[in-house]
Amino acid sequence: MGKTKISKLDFSAETSEKIKPVEEVAEEKVETPVVEDVKITSETAKEAPEKKEKKSKAAKKVKKIRSKKYQEALEKIEKNQKLPVLEAVKQVQANSITKFEGTIQAHINTSAKNLRGLVNMPFAQGKKLRILAFGENADKSGADIIGTEEVIAGIDKGKIDFDVVVTTPEWMPKLAKLARILGPRSLMPNPKNGTITENLEKAVTELQGGKTEYKTEKDGKVIHLSVGKTTQAPEEIVANLKVIYNTVGRSKVKKISLSPTMGPSAKVDLQSL
Repeated sequence: MGKTKISKLDFSAETSEKIKPVEEVAEEKVETPVVEDVKITSETAKEAPEKKEKKSKAAKKVKKIRSKKYQEALEKIEKNQKLPVLEAVKQVQANSITKFEGTIQAHINTSAKNLRGLVNMPFAQGKKLRILAFGENADKSGADIIGTEEVIAGIDKGKIDFDVVVTTPEWMPKLAKLARILGPRSLMPNPKNGTITENLEKAVTELQGGKTEYKTEKDGKVIHLSVGKTTQAPEEIVANLKVIYNTVGRSKVKKISLSPTMGPSAKVDLQSL
């Protein structure tokens, strides 16, 4: 067979000028369009919901507008000043802006959580307690609920529809198994506060007549307690506060402030109690 002869390509000068050497092509940079404002990363993706959340929180923060009467009463008070207890009570009563008889609340900051108990204020006007009584004469004691084996079974299942438990000593062995339920709620009868007694009628009468329950906020260290009325004698409210201070425990109370139903509050100098 004859060999086919491949002739050399004849490049003209014009053609060779259009074809660039390989080295020059490699050195050329290929430009690609850059989008500056659409840089999405994992951090950017997280920013969007976070910004929305901040905006929603900011929207919820609406400055509370106080009434003209409140502002006028506030001007009479020196900010952060601690007053002797009698003066603090009188100031709160004078600065009450309600047209009706208001209530004076004590806000007690404590050093511990889960504080709860009973206080027998000499001039109390607190809420009526729902009392559960166990004992032979419980039905004659005036209690709201009479303790029975069935009531114990209900408590064991978590039924708590009372504020305080009083009992005679004979029933304590039966109530002992409820300690895991009543204990954390400060409802377990205790001779120190008079809830274990031979005289149920006397204990119930005292509770209904003046003893008031106090407790810290859930997961908090503040007790909110009604200590009197804006029309009540200031000396009576002072007497209530002194009993509360001693009952909760002087070492456990960090500060006390008083406030009416509507109106500015006043800080109490603990050394005056």
